[in-house]
Amino acid sequence: MLDRPKKSKVKKMIIELKIVLASGRHFDGEWEANIQLDESATLEDLHCAIQRAVRFDNDHSYSFFTSRNLRGSSREYYHHDEEEIERTLSEIFPLPPKKSFFYLFDWGDEWIFKISRSRKRPHEPEPRVTYPRVVKKLGTKPKQYPSFDDDC
Repeated sequence: MLDRPKKSKVKKMIIELKIVLASGRHFDGEWEANIQLDESATLEDLHCAIQRAVRFDNDHSYSFFTSRNLRGSSREYYHHDEEEIERTLSEIFPLPPKKSFFYLFDWGDEWIFKISRSRKRPHEPEPRVTYPRVVKKLGTKPKQYPSFDDDC
């Protein structure tokens, strides 16, 4: 009788990311959210999770980038229409020293969110919980398209 090779069981681990709105054309207040998701999630998965959390219309290009700070000139981009968007969170984090991670949505309005790992340790998925999930929100959710009446 042949011995069957044992299947390696890779444990799915959940990480928590802090998403902070840093700037945007209609940026007028503080907003942040903590999102839990599988560390094997892709950057595209993270884009979708942020879109759901902020409730923007998913109608523009986006990218992620690393930089020393928000306005840093030396940026490494991960564009939505290239293979690099399939990189997983476990490939991105931990970040190189003195680098921060950002999500840029809508190159015209330049909604930029700073993304960082929370201090919470990765954990196994909780039973009957769907990920990604928002576990905390603070501040006022920004309006992607405020009405023209709000400007006058």
